[in-house]
Amino acid sequence: MARGRLRVLLGAAPGVGKTYTMLEEGRRLHAEGRDVVVALVETHGRAATAAMVADLEVVPRADVTHRGMRLDEMDLDAVLRRAPELALVDELAHTNAPGSRNEKRWQDVHVLLDAGIDVISTVNIQHIESLHDVVQRITGIAQRETIPDHVLREADTVEVVDLSPQALRDRLAGGSVYPAERIDAALSNYFRLGNLTALRELALLWLADEVDQALQRYRAEQGIDASWEARERVVVTLTGGVEGETLLRRGARIATRSSGGELLAVHVTTQDGLRRGDPEALARQRALVEELGGTFHQVVGDDIPAALVDFAKAVNATQLVIGVSRRGRLQSALTGPGIGQSVIRAAGRIDVHVVNHAAAGGKLRLPQLGSALSTARRVAGFALALTAGPLLAWLLAGAREEEQDLLTTDVLAFQLLVVIVALVGGLWPAVFAAVMSGLTLNFLFTDPIYTISIDEPVHAATIALYVIIAVLVSIVVDRAARQTRAARRAAAEAELLAMVAGSVLRGDDALQALVERAREAFGLESVALVDGGTVALRSGASTREPASIPVGDQATLQLHGRELAANERRLLGVIVAQLEAALERDDLAETASEVAPLAANDKVRTALLAAVSHDLRRPLAAAVAAVSGLRATGDMLADEDRDELLATAEESLEALTALLTDLLDVSRLQAGVLAISSTRVDPAAVVLAAVEELELSAAEVDLDLDLDAMDAAAPTDVLADPVLLQRVLVNVLANARRHSPPDARVRIATSAFAGRVEVRIVDHGPGIPADRRDEVFVPFQRLGDTDNTTGLGLGLALARGFVEGMGGTLEAEDTPGGGLTMVVTLHAADAAQEPA
Repeated sequence: MARGRLRVLLGAAPGVGKTYTMLEEGRRLHAEGRDVVVALVETHGRAATAAMVADLEVVPRADVTHRGMRLDEMDLDAVLRRAPELALVDELAHTNAPGSRNEKRWQDVHVLLDAGIDVISTVNIQHIESLHDVVQRITGIAQRETIPDHVLREADTVEVVDLSPQALRDRLAGGSVYPAERIDAALSNYFRLGNLTALRELALLWLADEVDQALQRYRAEQGIDASWEARERVVVTLTGGVEGETLLRRGARIATRSSGGELLAVHVTTQDGLRRGDPEALARQRALVEELGGTFHQVVGDDIPAALVDFAKAVNATQLVIGVSRRGRLQSALTGPGIGQSVIRAAGRIDVHVVNHAAAGGKLRLPQLGSALSTARRVAGFALALTAGPLLAWLLAGAREEEQDLLTTDVLAFQLLVVIVALVGGLWPAVFAAVMSGLTLNFLFTDPIYTISIDEPVHAATIALYVIIAVLVSIVVDRAARQTRAARRAAAEAELLAMVAGSVLRGDDALQALVERAREAFGLESVALVDGGTVALRSGASTREPASIPVGDQATLQLHGRELAANERRLLGVIVAQLEAALERDDLAETASEVAPLAANDKVRTALLAAVSHDLRRPLAAAVAAVSGLRATGDMLADEDRDELLATAEESLEALTALLTDLLDVSRLQAGVLAISSTRVDPAAVVLAAVEELELSAAEVDLDLDLDAMDAAAPTDVLADPVLLQRVLVNVLANARRHSPPDARVRIATSAFAGRVEVRIVDHGPGIPADRRDEVFVPFQRLGDTDNTTGLGLGLALARGFVEGMGGTLEAEDTPGGGLTMVVTLHAADAAQEPA
C-alpha cells in the first residue's frame, strides 16, 4: 500500500485563514469526485468556518474522560475504518487528551498516512519546535504545544496561508477571530502590529529556507555542482589579516545590490588548527559580519583554495570575494601561484572579486628562513655531528682493513648520519654535518687517501648531494616542529577562550572571570585590573614590578610575573577587548541604575506640580468669588442667593481639602523628593477599592478580573504603590463613567501577558479622535470638560505620571464598536525584582 501524502497549511498567527483554506480545498476536491471526510476541524465559533463544513462528511469525534471532565478528540479508529482518500485534520500540533491512542495529533496523522490516507492539516509558526524561543522573545508567550521540525520537513507540501498584519487586526477587531470580550486584550498583546509583522517574516523565511534546503537536496541527489543563481549569495574569505574588514564591506555592498542578497564570511583552518590568523582580528571581523547582517562560517581543509571553492559551491554562492595576496613578488616567483590564482581557476561559474587592500604584497622581500626548533635542539645537532662523525669514521676505517671495497657503504653511512643530525638539530647542524661528511669521505676513503682533493666532479657532486639532502630533511623537520608548536598554541588559545566564555555563561562575574583566567592561562603570579587609579579586581599576589596593558580609556591590566611572548600578547589582546566590553557594560548598567529612580521620581513630581497648578486654580477662584460676594453685598442678598454662594464656597473648599489631603497622602515628600513605595499588590483588590470609593453599583460597572485570559502560567500580582495605583484607577474610572451613556456599563478587565499585567477601563462613550488622543494627558486640557461638580481628581497628566513613576504606562485606545479604552500596564511582580 502506498503511503499517503501530507499537505500542511502554515500560518503566521491564528486567524489568517488556515482552517478556512483547508475546508475550501476539501470542498473543491470533493466536487471533483475525491472521497473527502472531515476527521477533525476546530471552528472556534466562527460562523464562516462552520458554514464550510456543511457539505462535507464529518467523522464523529471520540469522547475521552479525564479527571471527571469529558473531552472530545479525533476518533482515529473511526477514520481508519472509514478509509477515505483524503482526511482534513486541523491543528497538527495539538496534544491529545490523556487516554488517547497517541500523545500528539501529528502522531495520529502519521498513522493515517501509513494507512494510505492523504491528509491536509494546519499549524502556526509558533508551534515549530526550533522556533519556540524566537517566538517567545517576539510575543512574550511560551508555547506549550510544539511539533518537531522533522514532521513538518517530511511533509510532501508546505504552503503558507498569508494575510497582512493590518488585515488580520481588522479581522480581529471585526469579531471574525475571537469573541468580543477577548478582542481588546488580543489586539494589545499577542496581535500587536509589530508582533504580527515579525511572525509573518518568520513564517516566510522558514518556508524560504525549506525551499532552499529542498533545492540543495535535489542538486546533491542529481550530482549538480554548478551554481544555480536563485538568489545572490556573496562569500567573503577571511584569513584573520587586517584586510578582512575591507573585504567584508566590499562583499556587503555587492550583496545589497540585489534584493534578498546574502552575505557569508568563511575562514579556513587546516586540520591541525594552524591557519588561524589573528584571533583578535577574527573576533572583530565576526562581529562586523553580524552587524552587516551576514553569517560567519569556519571550515577545515588542508587545501585552502579547494576548501573555499567547495564551500562556495555548497552554499550555492554566486560571488566570491578574496583579497590580493600579501606575498611579495620574489616570494611569489619562488613559491608559485598563490591562493587567489588557484581559487580563480577552480571557481567555475562563480564570479571571483580580487580586492586590493593596504596589506597587499608587491615589495621585493626574501622569504624568511627562521627555524622553529629550540636552541637546545640545534646545539644537540651540532654536538651529534661533532661526536658521531669521528666515531663513524673510526668504525668505517676499521672495517676497511678487512674489506677494501666498501665505498658505497661508507657513503650511505655518512648520509644516514646527515639525516639523523637533520632530524635532531634542523638546518644548520645538518649542513655542517653534510660538509664534514663529504670532507671525511674525501680524506679517508677516496684515493688518494689522507688528502683533501676534489679533482673529479663526482666528488664535488657528493658533497653537494649531502648538503641538498640535509636542507630538505631539515625543512621537513622544521615544518613539523612549527606545526606542532602552532597546534599546541592553538589548542591552548581555544581552551582559554572556552574557559572564559564558560565562566561568563555559567553566571560568573565577567570581569573577575576574565582576570582569573588570564592569570591561570599565562602562568602569571598576579593579574590586577586597575580602574581610575584603584585596584578594582585582583587575582593572585606578587611583589614584582608589573607590566601594564591599557584597557579602554581609564583602566589598565597589570601583569605580575614573566614577560609574555609575542604570540601570547596577541591572545591577551582578545581578553583585553572582552574586558573593555565588560567594563563598558558595567558602566552603562551603573548609570542606568542611578538615573532610573531619579527619572521615576521626576516624572511623578512633574505630574504633581502640573496637577496642583491646574486643579487648585478653579475651586480656589470659586471660593474666593463666593466669599467676596458675601462680603460685598452683606444683608442685601436674598436668602436663596446667600445659600447658593455659601454652598459654592463650601463645595470648593471641600474639594480643595480633599485634593490637598490626597496629594499629601500620596506624595510622601522627603526633602523635596517623592519616594515611590512599590510593593507586591493584587490589582484586583485595588480595582475593587477604587470602585468602592466611587460608590459604583453593579448596574454601572462590569468587572472582568480574570488574569488568566491569555497565559495560564502568568503571574497575578504587580509591583506598584497601592495608594498611587488607586488614585490612578479612581481618576480614570470616574472619567470613563462620566463619559459613558446612562444605559452602558463601564467594563474593567485585567489580563496578564509576557511579564506584564494590564488593567483596561473600557467605556462606550463618544471616544476621542486619534489625532487628539495624546491631548488628554497634557496639563490644563480636558477637551471641553469644565463641569466643577464632577470632581477634581488628579488629572490624566498626573495619573500618567504616577503610572510611569511605578515603571508602567498609561495609554488610550479605541474601544471596538465605539468609545475609549484606557490601558494601565504594570510589571508583574514575578517578572521584576521587588525592592527591598
